[in-house]
Amino acid sequence: MLPVSKTFLPLNTHGGSNKIPIIGFGTYTIYDRKNILDVLDVALGAGYRLIDTAAVYRNEEYIKEALAVLLPKYHLKREDLFITSKLAPRDYGDEKQVTAAVQSSLDNLGTNYLDLYLIHWPGASHIDAKSPENSKLRNLAWKALMKLHDNGKGPLKNIGVSNYTARHLKEMLADPFNIVPAVNQIEFHPYFQQSSEFHDICQKAQIVLQAYCSLGGFAGKRLLLNDKVIKRIAKKHSIYPAQVLLRWAIQRNYAIIPKSITPERIKINFDVDIELSKDDLNDINNIKHVEKFGWDPQFIA
Repeated sequence: MLPVSKTFLPLNTHGGSNKIPIIGFGTYTIYDRKNILDVLDVALGAGYRLIDTAAVYRNEEYIKEALAVLLPKYHLKREDLFITSKLAPRDYGDEKQVTAAVQSSLDNLGTNYLDLYLIHWPGASHIDAKSPENSKLRNLAWKALMKLHDNGKGPLKNIGVSNYTARHLKEMLADPFNIVPAVNQIEFHPYFQQSSEFHDICQKAQIVLQAYCSLGGFAGKRLLLNDKVIKRIAKKHSIYPAQVLLRWAIQRNYAIIPKSITPERIKINFDVDIELSKDDLNDINNIKHVEKFGWDPQFIA
């Protein structure tokens, strides 16, 4: 078994990079310039090579400043990293609007390409959740991203989506002129395991699933880490509950992007080479409690 640091998932790419690190570093809610520098220093030192951000995180420029210092420190080049950003819901629309938003992220991050760029949410800003205008705007945005992808020859080496449900994916895949998204980044953890229909669609289309809220996230973080099943399995393997949760997601064939601002936890979250047994996996899969910690895209038309 390869260590996590050397493990990748293949992408259904049309040119460009054809694999994604199975573990990356999430930067959601890390807004402060010094915090970004500090956490990325620890993360790169620990071995993380995927950095996940988004226009709405308001930290792309801080990441650029941090990487200017840290890449030389760790003898790394831009091409050693896999950088993901996301199109903000306020920027869904025609090609001109989307292109301007992409260029803004490229400039903010100080790079001429992104390894992965996602539509952040199936709904557009200032549009009623039930309005069919959401479908129109996200589809317009996808067409624009396809042009910027340009079979891997453009500035977006891979394009994908985030928070798309089975229904949103079916709509997208029904258009024969759409390329299939490389990645769908979604909430996934033992309390919210997504539907079998959702997993079937993604598996058949070879869409990589990347989990957020793996440790609970938002208001639910301590709930998951204190779950009696998770704690029992952690004790059995002499590891932390966070490592159980992250390893479970990996063994469910998900990529993961854990986030922390605590140096020790950043390192612990990357150390997930322990193999969970079939019984461990079944016990976690069969946890009965259901709770979603993030916003629910199910209501977006």
